[in-house]
Amino acid sequence: MSDFKPLDPLLHSQLRLAIMSLLLSVKSAEFTFIKEKTEATAGNLSVQLDKLSSAGYIEIEKSFRDKKPLTTCKITKKGVSAFEAYVSALKDYLN
Repeated sequence: MSDFKPLDPLLHSQLRLAIMSLLLSVKSAEFTFIKEKTEATAGNLSVQLDKLSSAGYIEIEKSFRDKKPLTTCKITKKGVSAFEAYVSALKDYLN
């Protein structure tokens, strides 16, 4: 079993994996869109986005639209690499 690459614990969370998968398919996504697609609570989503941002996997931009706060997220190159490595390691486990 030691031939297997360890799975990235940061990505081995259902919600964080869903966020990363979603961000891979779009240029960027607003908080409300991610919340809707993942069916996460605002509080939990916020915590998970902070974890991914702290790891450098995503960038979070905060701004305003019509005087309302707007949070936009996008995946980084580091995030894409980490996601691809995670999928590759997962495939190794399955084969």
